[in-house]
Amino acid sequence: MWSVLVQRLWHNRLALIGAVLVLSLFVVALLAPIVAPYEPDYIDRYHILEPPSRLHPLGTDDIGRDVLSRMLYGSWVSLSVGFVAVGISTLIGIILGALAGYYGGLTDRVIMRFVDVMLSIPSFFLILAVIAFVGPSIWNIMIIIGLTSWMGVARLVRAEFLSLKNREFVLAARAIGASDLRIIFRHMLPNSLAPVIVNAVLGVASAVLLESALSFLGLGVQPPRPSWGNILKAGQANIEIAWWLSVFPGLAILITVLSYNLFGEGLRDALDPRLWERR
Repeated sequence: MWSVLVQRLWHNRLALIGAVLVLSLFVVALLAPIVAPYEPDYIDRYHILEPPSRLHPLGTDDIGRDVLSRMLYGSWVSLSVGFVAVGISTLIGIILGALAGYYGGLTDRVIMRFVDVMLSIPSFFLILAVIAFVGPSIWNIMIIIGLTSWMGVARLVRAEFLSLKNREFVLAARAIGASDLRIIFRHMLPNSLAPVIVNAVLGVASAVLLESALSFLGLGVQPPRPSWGNILKAGQANIEIAWWLSVFPGLAILITVLSYNLFGEGLRDALDPRLWERR
């Protein structure tokens, strides 16, 4: 299965570009302490708001910190927020969606009405309200984004379970006395993971974008810890005289979100057997 998936991705050039960019972002984030020319909090008081130069390839901010170093360290922060938040939301969505789709009836109605209530609340304003109570920090951001973005996963898993629960292999498992938990997690869930994986990949891009927006507003990762969002916030006050503080973090966010979207779209096509049957 994995060899077929890789082969299909290989023939999708945009997905391949996205996969290479995603892998490159991982490498950059992991090697940030090694490749960064300075510590993220190192202040060079002789080079404040300096444009890109030999000493500071991406310039310095309003207190003399190297922008390249802060962006390299900030890549780890942004990606870790994305992956932890998506992990939380995917886990919650899988459990609730599996219960709703497998048991149906009252269980399904209660869970899906709760999903409808959550979907009726604008998620960004809900996150802002929760942060106002618990306070901004990197761990709070991870947990809050995860707890407010599981509804799409739950609906995907529920739909897959509704289409699978009357299949022959599920009926056969029931006939031999398999427990509900074994049927759900051993037989049905592995056959429902393709759309969940694609949704998780696309969800990382959304979480990175959301974390950057919150940090830009001052409600996300707090200084002096660097993230792409709070680097952009520093550039807002100096946008007329220090263009590099806005351009380079903005490009990093753009490339990250675009690479995950390209990879996610290609992965969706590679996991869809109907598309390849038509080809």
